Amino acid sequence: MPSRKKTAMFASAFFTCVCSFVVICVVLATQHWMSSEVRFSDTNSNVTVSLTYGLFSGTCEQLVDPGLQVSQMTFQVADNLNSTGAKSTITAIIVILVLSLLSSLLSSGFTCTNAVSNPYQTFLGPIGVYTWNSLCGIFTLIAMILFPVNIEENELSEKLAHGCFSFLTTHTKSEHSYGYSYWIMLLIVFLNIASIIIIYFYDHARYSKKKQQERPIENAPKDVILF
Repeated sequence: MPSRKKTAMFASAFFTCVCSFVVICVVLATQHWMSSEVRFSDTNSNVTVSLTYGLFSGTCEQLVDPGLQVSQMTFQVADNLNSTGAKSTITAIIVILVLSLLSSLLSSGFTCTNAVSNPYQTFLGPIGVYTWNSLCGIFTLIAMILFPVNIEENELSEKLAHGCFSFLTTHTKSEHSYGYSYWIMLLIVFLNIASIIIIYFYDHARYSKKKQQERPIENAPKDVILF
């Protein structure tokens, strides 16, 4: 059976891994990644399209000067995109977050296994926890980078606005605000770092104790040697 210290440390890491798993589920399930106001102009009026969307769906509404508002519409992100680049990037972000979810699940399993047993010398031990937490954090960071790239380089909001209202013509300006579904991915990274730190302190303490127990006899006190 594992020691109380080992159980407590790995149980703490298990808790952070489970929290990371839950947050990734929230990120995938909620559709508040981006709020955008996309402005268009034509010969008769100026039109502003207000968008709030995530990876799968969103809402849009049209505001026409001087204050005429069209009712809010719900749309599917994939259906509103004709651009291969923008659609491919959204798909890549979803796949990466699913991989992050699986990594977090495996990390939770490894920390739970270590909390109730002693797989010190195998990949099921601290090395496995380091690996899966690192992969989860890396995947999350990649998703956080790809989404703004899709917004700026592939003009995601503008294309979604055109998908909602195809008659819009000249794009003049866009304003973007990242929502909580995007920013809580930072929490995933911090939780993975916390898991790694917890296991590192345990592993380092165990290694130091093992080295002390293996000290050569010449380092022993002289009175012990004389005896």
